Amino acid sequence: MARVADRLRDKKWARGMLSGLAGVMLLAAVGVLGYPFYTNLYQDRVQGDLDGQLASPELEEAYRAGAVGEGESLTRLMIPSLDVDVVVVEGTSPSALRAGAGHYPESPLPCEPGNVAIAGHRTTYGRPFHNLDLLKPGDEIILETPVGRCTYSVNKAPFVVQPNDFSVLNSTPTGTLTLTTCHPKNSAAQRLIVQADLE
Repeated sequence: MARVADRLRDKKWARGMLSGLAGVMLLAAVGVLGYPFYTNLYQDRVQGDLDGQLASPELEEAYRAGAVGEGESLTRLMIPSLDVDVVVVEGTSPSALRAGAGHYPESPLPCEPGNVAIAGHRTTYGRPFHNLDLLKPGDEIILETPVGRCTYSVNKAPFVVQPNDFSVLNSTPTGTLTLTTCHPKNSAAQRLIVQADLE
């Protein structure tokens, strides 16, 4: 250590390099810590816009016609036990999911028979599915659409699948709701799944 200190005293370029490295590390730390904060602020603003859109007569008409566009409001998802209240948009593209949660367009519309599937962020963009792993059988999930409201009941404990396992999105003969999110937190290595039955 004494030799390093002597060299830093003697070599101005070494001190400059060390200062530069410290600056880069500080900027990286601010970026890593600041990114989730930024995405949460962004999602909060987007949710305000989507909330107003959900109540519009134009959206009701588009919903009834099955013509809700990607990124537009589709339904409000509420999980009372987790204090979740988020407007879900149509689509699961990266831009659509900046709203926080998105409906898989190939799945039925909310409250209809079949397997309604919704993806949501766990650590960014408002992190609506942050505590999805805490859900228990019997917990309620409420979907409020422009044309009505329905309640689903969680039918089993949350479980984990590989990211390429799409079997959880398969059609079902009755009313099912499937929620998907990344697992573990701050990683996309796996998917956490919650399934619920239409009451």
